[in-house]
Amino acid sequence: MTRPVRLGLFLTGMAALAATLAVAVGDLPGFGHYPGPYGTIIARTGVAARHGTDLVTTVNFDYRVFDTLGEEFILFTAVLGVALVLRRRRGEERTSEEPPEEHHFPGSSSALGAIGLALVGPVLVLGAWVVTHGHLTPGGGFQGGVVLAAAILIVFLAGEYVAMKRVAPHAALELAEASGAAGLALVGLGGLIFAGVFFKNFISLGSPGAILSAGTIPIGNLAVGIEVAGAFLMLWTEFSDQALVVRSR
Repeated sequence: MTRPVRLGLFLTGMAALAATLAVAVGDLPGFGHYPGPYGTIIARTGVAARHGTDLVTTVNFDYRVFDTLGEEFILFTAVLGVALVLRRRRGEERTSEEPPEEHHFPGSSSALGAIGLALVGPVLVLGAWVVTHGHLTPGGGFQGGVVLAAAILIVFLAGEYVAMKRVAPHAALELAEASGAAGLALVGLGGLIFAGVFFKNFISLGSPGAILSAGTIPIGNLAVGIEVAGAFLMLWTEFSDQALVVRSR
């Protein structure tokens, strides 16, 4: 396929997407005029029914958790595709699996490295807090997983590429992504086994506002947080590996 043909297909697709978005935005209700009862019902009954004080997370990991499972596997599949493409390219262009000798990217300095490494611990704690308290306060597995991944990315941004690879090797990232994706599916399977309904909230709901509350919602949060952290770290390490391949030519 020639370049003009590819460009024509891209522009056609973008034009169709822009037209669809314009129609969708034009049909949105006016600000403050919510047309459906769904949100109103959840706001009135969600806390009493599920004991989770963050209703957005309650919706994502209980009322419509089946959709969340699909979204999680979209991310899983996308990252898997990127990894397969980039690793095949590296296999064609490099005979050794060892990374290049340089441990630092241009622009790194001792001060940058010290500040970056000092931030790793606090950012990890913040990410863990966002994941584990997602059913109580704004946050959850998707948001907290990105923060957890960013904690490891800081090591790379500080110029310590090899250190990042030691902290987060490919095998560990693949395990995290796969186990997180499987974990949410197993929560649904647990509902089917113990309550007869896939993704039924079958664990004791506890007291609203307590860390051990909302039944299976915190477990789903944790599974998604692990999957998202592993997925984003896999993406970043794959792209950084590819950048090193280009630099080593």
